[in-house]
Amino acid sequence: MGTMRGNWRGLGILSALSLAGAAGACKTVSPDELDVSLAALRDEITQQMRSGDQAVSQQLGGRIGTVEQRTAALETDLGQLEQDFEVTITRLENQLRFDVPVYFAFNDATVEKEDQALLDRFRAVAQEYYPQALITVEGFTDPAGSAEFNMALGLRRAGAVREYLVGTGVTADRIRAISYGEDTKRLVAPTGTGPGMAGWENRRVVLVIDHDGQAPAMPTIADDATE
Repeated sequence: MGTMRGNWRGLGILSALSLAGAAGACKTVSPDELDVSLAALRDEITQQMRSGDQAVSQQLGGRIGTVEQRTAALETDLGQLEQDFEVTITRLENQLRFDVPVYFAFNDATVEKEDQALLDRFRAVAQEYYPQALITVEGFTDPAGSAEFNMALGLRRAGAVREYLVGTGVTADRIRAISYGEDTKRLVAPTGTGPGMAGWENRRVVLVIDHDGQAPAMPTIADDATE
């Protein structure tokens, strides 16, 4: 009975690992909160070992170590993305939001060549750590023109970025394009409007990874089967 109980408790802890870092529906998740979750799991392992469930405890200990390493690798890559391309990343329970410096000319939806390196790096991070997650490209405009026109223009911009990412390897059915047009609550520069260079800060996209609170995916490891 003791072994069976230990196995069920072990499965419960393994399930909890996928929720490590989760704290609230729209709450920013900090490394400290993740550390608290992992500390609680370590305490559970200690209790398991004291009760004689050493095999389960060793399995859980290895799993926690892997999750910690994977999370640390993700944070390193996100930090490098922020540093190299001046990206602002907001970490939420269910999302990673990337405010990227990808801008567009007035009344235009062309992805500039100079922005491709940034998009390539974003794609690499998304594919490496959240290969099954939904990616959303949000398109925005400045206030010039009608709201209807700008909603369509924002969608063209988001669609152009989506098309580029699909062309570099993102599966088409896991990336979508939406538009907020000239939404006044989302304008970076409320008084900035075209034509010309004025209002360029508003002619942009935001990239979102909806990961549903899942821990970063484990790297693919080849089987050790004999040839």
